[in-house]
Amino acid sequence: MLGETTSLEVRTPEGVSFSLPIASPFSRCLALAVDFAVVVALTLLISQVISIFQSSVSEIPLIGPILSDFGAGATILLQFLVFTFYGMITEWLWSGQTVGKRLFRLRVIDESGLALGAKQIVIRNLFRLLDILPSTFYLIGSVSCLFTKRCQRIGDIAAGTLVIREITPRAPQLEEVLLFGENSFSTQPLLEARLRQKTTPEEARIALDAVSRRNEFDPESRLTLFSRIADHFREVADFPDEVTGGLSDEQYVRNVVDTLFRRAKV
Repeated sequence: MLGETTSLEVRTPEGVSFSLPIASPFSRCLALAVDFAVVVALTLLISQVISIFQSSVSEIPLIGPILSDFGAGATILLQFLVFTFYGMITEWLWSGQTVGKRLFRLRVIDESGLALGAKQIVIRNLFRLLDILPSTFYLIGSVSCLFTKRCQRIGDIAAGTLVIREITPRAPQLEEVLLFGENSFSTQPLLEARLRQKTTPEEARIALDAVSRRNEFDPESRLTLFSRIADHFREVADFPDEVTGGLSDEQYVRNVVDTLFRRAKV
């Protein structure tokens, strides 16, 4: 599978399928080059600091030479620690990203599409030591990326991870989503105001996403999802029967989205 870049297909419990583009070997190499430069810069900084320390203590009688030798050993140890833990720390703090990956919009995730676990971060970064043996200098990792279907190096295979390319989602076209006819809720302005007041941004986004992606659901999951969302918003604002009579759960949620997003701006 030389040079092939595929997508990770993920299917949610609600029946929605979506794909995550897997990072190409070229983009991973660019991110690696940036990370390598960051590590080199950090090790040079450490070396410079310790060198200044050695110069300042070298003239101290008796203990000066001892401290100088200690500084040389500390330099080697700290450089090793920076190289080993740089990836672990940044991927933990930035949810699967290093400086290079952030720059090129890449992210490490679990093979199933979930977020990384701490154990996976440790394993994939420890295996990096194998990838960059002095005799190979990333040859093992490069060959593994080129010949695996999902562009995984040895550390990714061992940890059950892969690197994806992040994409910026297109902003929803509200006029397309909400263009479905008269909103019966408009006859109840006080209840509409209560609905806007009590709905959180996260709840509003979930409702909008459901309406926007309704055609991606299989029929059974679509009915179940809209039933749950409609039941939630019925508890937020209880519209009278003459307004909601004859409305399906999906139409009810559409009315909610219309109230929250379009009519709120009028």
